Amino acid sequence: MPAVSVDTFFACSLMVMLVLSAMAITTKLVFPSMNATSNRNLAERYKETSKYLLLNTGKPSNWGQDSQTTPETFGLAKPNADSEYDLDRDKVSRLNTENAYAVSYPDIFTSLEMSDLSFRIKIEPVFKVSTKLAGAFLSGDDTVYEFEISTDKQGAPVSAQLKIHVVAGEYLNSISVLVTNGRISQNITLPNSVSGPALLIVFAHSLYNDKIVSFDVLAFAHNSSQPNSRGALLRSSPLNYNLNVSLLDSRIVLANAYALTFSYNSTLLLTSNATMSATYAIPRFLDDSMTVLVVTGSNSTAFFTEWTTYPQIPVENGPDLANLSTLSSVFSFKYLVTIDSAIYECTILVGGPEE
Repeated sequence: MPAVSVDTFFACSLMVMLVLSAMAITTKLVFPSMNATSNRNLAERYKETSKYLLLNTGKPSNWGQDSQTTPETFGLAKPNADSEYDLDRDKVSRLNTENAYAVSYPDIFTSLEMSDLSFRIKIEPVFKVSTKLAGAFLSGDDTVYEFEISTDKQGAPVSAQLKIHVVAGEYLNSISVLVTNGRISQNITLPNSVSGPALLIVFAHSLYNDKIVSFDVLAFAHNSSQPNSRGALLRSSPLNYNLNVSLLDSRIVLANAYALTFSYNSTLLLTSNATMSATYAIPRFLDDSMTVLVVTGSNSTAFFTEWTTYPQIPVENGPDLANLSTLSSVFSFKYLVTIDSAIYECTILVGGPEE
């Protein structure tokens, strides 16, 4: 199918989903033999359960912002939301087990107060951005890196506007690129005077709806050894517009911290600093984009870059229901949700026990 046709189909499909966002896309994953009436009744109950998770704030309604609060009743909706399926960025972030203030699934299960049901929730961008380092060569006092960047929805190319940020130590630069057929080769130049490792951060807005956003982050060596695995040196936990950083090695010295979105970038303000932790204030950007938070520093003599997102997505929480032998019925529901105006895809699996 030509790229234009795929993009048109993609855009039309998204518009249909937006118009019908209150109607879940229902998929039956596991189901025993039972009559059609029982089937419909069970599917409707599970669907209402999935909607409950997204349409209710829980109790207290601001449980996401307080790191010490476990919800008495569970719900992900933003307090005083302007529309349905508008989720709270801190509640979503606390679903992520990488966050130091994550709410455990047992606590969620208890607060849901539906002891005969289990669920799994996944929130992710509507389409995917993939970045690969294809090559590098010296050019005078610089190194030029060639990256291959693709944007797709389940293998179908997506046309998008890209904003590319590159971060290495105190170096920060940004460029804008248009992708019309879902794939582009892009050169990025870094001065050899800059110490790495470096991060390439790619944000993408769908050309058909700039609230449909996605991203990818790639760490690569630049005048340095290969980057550490993500989370090896720091635990970064965004909450209530603060980035809380826990140091996992006593030799770590923090250097710079940045907040980056599609349209903006800013140096983070250090608000507190202790022996093994630090806190930075996160700016409230007026942008339909997730925020990528980057912290740089050194571990003895080696430099590092660490990153996370705010809201902390993609995120997935809950047991693997499709392979849980104690369940006899599992349904999957898909929704489009918003988090601070940006649109994401949410998949909820709901299952019940053997009868």
